[in-house]
Amino acid sequence: MYVQLFAAPSGPVLSQHISISHITGLRLYHKEPFTGDAVTYYSNGKMAKLEHFEQGLRDGFLKQWFDNGTLAFDSKYRAGVLEGTTRSWWSNGNMRSESIYLQGKVNGVSLQWYATGELFKKMNYENGLEVGLQQAWRRNGKLYSNYQYINGRVFGLKRANMCVGLEDENVIESD
Repeated sequence: MYVQLFAAPSGPVLSQHISISHITGLRLYHKEPFTGDAVTYYSNGKMAKLEHFEQGLRDGFLKQWFDNGTLAFDSKYRAGVLEGTTRSWWSNGNMRSESIYLQGKVNGVSLQWYATGELFKKMNYENGLEVGLQQAWRRNGKLYSNYQYINGRVFGLKRANMCVGLEDENVIESD
């Protein structure tokens, strides 16, 4: 009788060698739930993605990079569920977003920025639902959305769209 014993990899495994079970959704390596680090590279040789798995589920870190080597995304997982602070960046290195997850649901203050660095949105969440004050700004820093969720109802200005365009505070008429 022939039995093949398989040893766990000593370093990261190329993501292309890991499959996903269509029955369980687990990541598999040699038909077994994968435990270890999985890595993906761009064609230029730079790392695109590095993530850790335990028994076929994301567990620990997930990091992604742009092809220029700039960090694009950083999050943590526990048993396949987002847990902790998740951050993303624009390709120029500026912060894009930051949110905190508890058991897979966004909680607390969630922030988003324009690629140029100005604050775009400040949202408040509880168990994945908007609660309290929600705000959004235009690139020029002017508030354009300012509302609150109270007992599931919206109070305030949810979205303000200008009827006419402004350029240097001058009205621009469109044809």
